[in-house]
Amino acid sequence: MDINAPCISSTIDEHGPIHVYQTRTGLILSFDGKIYQSYMKLKNVNGLALDYTQAMMTGLLFIPVVETATIMGLGAGSMVKNLLSSLSDLKVHAVEYRKEVVKVAKKYFHVPDTDRLVIHIDEAANYLKNTDVKSDIIFSDLYSSEGMDPHQVHSSYLRDCKDALNQHGVLVLNICHTALKSQEEVDGLLALEFENRLLSFEVEGGNTVVIAFKNEIPSITREELLAKAQCLQVKMNIELEPYAQRFCDAQDL
Repeated sequence: MDINAPCISSTIDEHGPIHVYQTRTGLILSFDGKIYQSYMKLKNVNGLALDYTQAMMTGLLFIPVVETATIMGLGAGSMVKNLLSSLSDLKVHAVEYRKEVVKVAKKYFHVPDTDRLVIHIDEAANYLKNTDVKSDIIFSDLYSSEGMDPHQVHSSYLRDCKDALNQHGVLVLNICHTALKSQEEVDGLLALEFENRLLSFEVEGGNTVVIAFKNEIPSITREELLAKAQCLQVKMNIELEPYAQRFCDAQDL
């Protein structure tokens, strides 16, 4: 079904179209005119309007101090904006292989020009193989109009993500098990590459948020995790506690 809203911008690059639609309450980024790639509420341009992006922020609960974050896949920059506006000392690296997407994100979706944000125009797997940046957290959300990017569930990509983390770093993945590989294959691959140092829970739409740890999973109680979620959700202006609850239930905490 086509997006039922006026299209206010259409651009085409070598990878295909890039559309921006405007509703009464927000802007939509779409690559095919059917699927939301990103959504921004006009009254909260730095917020996270889509449920799975809020769920991915649970990875922050396991890091005592976050100084550097990397986001694989800029899109309209929702996660970039939320992190920059919420965590004042954070440096963010965003990797986007379509230069036109970056232009649209800056023009329509308020992605800021700041020395705290470095945008790399590169393919995600190639960037990881060549970067010297070490991050406390990496968010991997690689999707196109055709679904999840196959690189996101390849062993070499996962290994390179792990290498690009600091010693206590975490990788947060938005996984669609209906794409490319079965759930059993993906789960097995993640368990192998991260030596079973994994936590996960399902979100609306059937996707799974996976938190993979470079080293040992920190010891934390349910009460401690929920208290951190309550504090962080105020700072980030997102609904984080319900996802922390779901996470705790999934892990029997």
